[in-house]
Amino acid sequence: MNIEQARFNMIEQQIRPWNVLAQDILDLLTVVKREEFVPAAHRSLAFFDTEIPLPGGENMLAPKIEARILQEANVKKHEVVLEIGAGSGYMAALLAHKARHVTTVEISPELKSLAEQNLSDYGVANVDVQLGNGAQGWTGADGKAADYDVIVISGSLPFLPEAFGKQLKVGGRLLAIVGSLPVMDIKLVTRTSEQTFDTVNIVETVAKPLHAAAAPSHFSF
Repeated sequence: MNIEQARFNMIEQQIRPWNVLAQDILDLLTVVKREEFVPAAHRSLAFFDTEIPLPGGENMLAPKIEARILQEANVKKHEVVLEIGAGSGYMAALLAHKARHVTTVEISPELKSLAEQNLSDYGVANVDVQLGNGAQGWTGADGKAADYDVIVISGSLPFLPEAFGKQLKVGGRLLAIVGSLPVMDIKLVTRTSEQTFDTVNIVETVAKPLHAAAAPSHFSF
């Protein structure tokens, strides 16, 4: 397999048609090598339009979903990011190239170790991988809930827990895949003031549920 041709085809045939047109995002997909974050047994699938199996029954999101989320997050160099669901560390690596710092939370000890190893091997120094259940927000080891400029949830949720909105700074953005089969949407939630949120449905898609996600009481941003 010609890896660079396969990467080019992924970008041109999967990602651009999904309205990912920001040149900095397309460039980043050539800089951060996706195949380096794919388990060796599935490396041949690195550029396919599919979720890729990870240890413990989890999956990497399809490339076009990762790219669209990254584009809509519009992360700036001074911003601090929270990701829920580290997986292999690939999305954290992409976010880290755009952000000042990324905290990524993983419930599986095996995947936490995998993400840490992949990020270290790839030389990504501004990501902190935390072990825990972040499906309804993340308080951190000190029990305090930090505020973030951007929150990315790398797995689908039936509803958005209120806790995530409370962890966004004013002006902050949250990207999540919300809904249940057969209908899910990538949602962009922007905190417009201390009390108000603006929600936009970006595109319909499907993705495997975030591990340990429960159906909380309904909350509308």
